[in-house]
Amino acid sequence: MANSQSLPLCEKKPLKISTLQRAQEIAILFLFICLLVYRLLSLTDHGFVWLLAFLCESWFAFNWVLTLNTQWTPVEYKTYPQNLLQQVPELPAVDMFVTTADAELEPPIITVNTVLSLLAVDYPSHKLACYVSDDGCSPLTLYSLTEASKFAQFWVPFCKKYNIQVRAPFRYFSGNSKLPNDNPIGFLQEWTKMKDEYQKLCQKIEVAVQNLATLDFSGDYVDFADIDKRNHPTIIKVIWENKERLSNNGVPHLVYVAREKRSDQSHHHKAGAMNVLTRVSGVMTNAPFMLNVDCDMYANNSKIVLYAMCLLLGFKHEKEGAFVQYPQMYYDTLKDDPFGNQLVLPLKTSWPGFAGMQGPLYAGTGCFQRRKVIYGFSLIDTEGNLRDVALDQERFGNSAELIESATHTLSEKIDHPHDLFGAVEAANQVAGSSYEHNTLWGTKVGWVYGSVTEDILTGMKIHARGWKSILCMPDPPGFMGSAPSSSHVMLTQRKRWVAGLLEILFSKNSPIFATLYAKLEFRQCLAYTSVLIWGLKSIPDLCYTILPAYCIITNSHFLPKVKEPALIIFVAVFLMKILYTLRFYLGFGLSIKQWWNQARMGPSGKIPYVTASLFGVVTVVFKLLGISEVAFEVTQKDQYSSSSDDQEDDANAGRFTFDESPIYVPATTLLFVHFTALAMGLFGMQPPAHGADGAGLGEMMCCVWVVLCFWPFLKGLFGKGKYGIPLPTIFKSAAVALLFMHFCGRIPLPLRR
Repeated sequence: MANSQSLPLCEKKPLKISTLQRAQEIAILFLFICLLVYRLLSLTDHGFVWLLAFLCESWFAFNWVLTLNTQWTPVEYKTYPQNLLQQVPELPAVDMFVTTADAELEPPIITVNTVLSLLAVDYPSHKLACYVSDDGCSPLTLYSLTEASKFAQFWVPFCKKYNIQVRAPFRYFSGNSKLPNDNPIGFLQEWTKMKDEYQKLCQKIEVAVQNLATLDFSGDYVDFADIDKRNHPTIIKVIWENKERLSNNGVPHLVYVAREKRSDQSHHHKAGAMNVLTRVSGVMTNAPFMLNVDCDMYANNSKIVLYAMCLLLGFKHEKEGAFVQYPQMYYDTLKDDPFGNQLVLPLKTSWPGFAGMQGPLYAGTGCFQRRKVIYGFSLIDTEGNLRDVALDQERFGNSAELIESATHTLSEKIDHPHDLFGAVEAANQVAGSSYEHNTLWGTKVGWVYGSVTEDILTGMKIHARGWKSILCMPDPPGFMGSAPSSSHVMLTQRKRWVAGLLEILFSKNSPIFATLYAKLEFRQCLAYTSVLIWGLKSIPDLCYTILPAYCIITNSHFLPKVKEPALIIFVAVFLMKILYTLRFYLGFGLSIKQWWNQARMGPSGKIPYVTASLFGVVTVVFKLLGISEVAFEVTQKDQYSSSSDDQEDDANAGRFTFDESPIYVPATTLLFVHFTALAMGLFGMQPPAHGADGAGLGEMMCCVWVVLCFWPFLKGLFGKGKYGIPLPTIFKSAAVALLFMHFCGRIPLPLRR
């Protein structure tokens, strides 16, 4: 029998990359080099168009180099949770954070299901505490959680008794779920009872949502009477406390937190909420590890905590695991993923690639953190003398309870949970809106301020202190969330991402400085850079998209002629890139249509680049100029539905929707410009070629390709209601298109020598 001490908790293994994939990647890089050399050698014979094309193609080649750097040495982690109890005599405690910000955009039933899935995970219940941050300060959220805690008294034992895998009730009782064939005696009766109880819970919450005015604003709800969600005191409620410290069938602690907000003070959005949760949990339970999830990201695998503990405790040196990140994955996505939400390619290439360097990015949800790392401690702090570490008011604030708990965290002293009700007063103090003044919170302690993508910034700061992170991709996936189901929500979300990433790039928190003056590794710096410049890619992409139409309108060209051998380079790059991504989709059993939707609607698709990304760039430019700040826009979550009887919604699922937002103007303008260019080319309405060969077949084919990419906008020109482009947007786009055509002839075109 093997020695239990020699049994591994986890393993880190390099992933084998096929020869075909490596050959494709190197071939594409070689073709890019050939293309740029060709441009340089012929640059003097051409003017502005050739130079612009060269600059755009240089950017594309640079981006490809960054991509290869990211995914060149992928690794995977394997966990052995069955060995955990043999290696670890007492499992560490975990504080679980759930964040919600708006009870209308994020319906309470969504938060409730996420909380219930966490309360029922396979882990000793007395080692868990769940904190829910309600930045909307809504009595509906508190009421829903209170009712959910009552349901949890039955739901948690039921899940553990029958080893239920998916423990979010809305998923377990969905129409797609199937009961096991070998039902234990009494299972069906209990299952029916659980389903009835869950339906009652949903009805109670729905009635409360529809009749908010009828809520009794007394007792626990007296603090919500006439409340202003932008200006209110701290509200902390211990909804449930596992006083008997039941391990198996007990329900973990459940605490509601609405931090203090004042209209004259910045609350730093989600980063501020996470820092409050960190401090509140620090004075109440002070678990050495913390999990944070968004309100719609339920636990899809009951062993998520065990997997994370294997990775956090399984390496000889804790620097290998500052945090464990589960990648974001989504449930019930529309057929063929029309909005490009399922990030298939990054999940198979970029995520394992990051794991092969300093570790994956912090994605803001589905992440287990070491508390000492979030407290800003470096490797030197944790390895050196405790007396040399500043544990004072300048670092943590003026709460003696918090400083004491931080001392215990660094010394790894195992504390039994405090009396939660007795700790509420201290929790209220650290949740105050002015508590962080003259402290290091938001700079060197906690979640870092300065960007609406606080997750990426915080993770990068952790890597810059020398820590590494770990990627966990179990089967089934650890967490599942809701993807945007409409084009407008998707574009709004991506605009916020782009703006937040660029805020980091153009600040003192740039990864370049972290490499020069801190411990961020060079390859990790390049990988972060490839993510942060995501929005900037919209500028060369927009320019390159305009080029074929411009060339047809002015009867010039930016591509070699059909008779020139150099055209083979351009065609080869185009086809190789397509085949490279298409091979992944077909290899995963996905459809060509899903690949096509990803190509035009995914994060690097044509439509998001000239809509969300472009406006994200403009937003950051305005911030840098001091004109306006970047707004944090909460992503709307869809209400759970128990049926799919609405045939109209089913028929229109995945259709692009429009409103009068200016975000749709650039794409509509491009469509008008390319249609005009095609018409001029087909009917010979172009001016003379200025002594050089005019536009040819290459430019015409590029125009056709652009029109195909913007097909949803073409349909929108003839659509009705929300599926049609509004007339004001059409008029604005037409005016911009006419203005573009007017200036096309004003750029001088040189004669070929």
